[in-house]
Amino acid sequence: MTVSRSAVRSARGGRTLTTLALALAAALSACAPSPPAPKWPDFGGDPRRGELLVGRYSCGACHQMPDVEEADGMVGPPLATFSRRTMIAGLLPNTPPNLVLWLRHPQAVTPGNAMPDLGLTDAQARDIAAYLYTKS
Repeated sequence: MTVSRSAVRSARGGRTLTTLALALAAALSACAPSPPAPKWPDFGGDPRRGELLVGRYSCGACHQMPDVEEADGMVGPPLATFSRRTMIAGLLPNTPPNLVLWLRHPQAVTPGNAMPDLGLTDAQARDIAAYLYTKS
């Protein structure tokens, strides 16, 4: 079977046009504004106390947290935009009750994971959760 040069050029042009269209779509989607962070209901936590507790429990030893001094850990995920995350530990939907559960008992949720049980009280976990939900 013989293929004409014009057919080859036409096929190449089609691929080029498709590639160009995909690149343009990708560029335009990158310009779209990101959705706003969810509005978390008041669930009894105080973000100011949570910020102090994050420092007291050295959360930055494992997590990157831009607003916390020396919080440049590489063990856990960065927490700069926590309120926008859809999952906690890749397992639990990101909701206040699930976050409090995770903060209080991470080893019960996923035995053997890198997050230690810190012995947080319910109030402390709620305060830390309230602080994390301010991060968008």
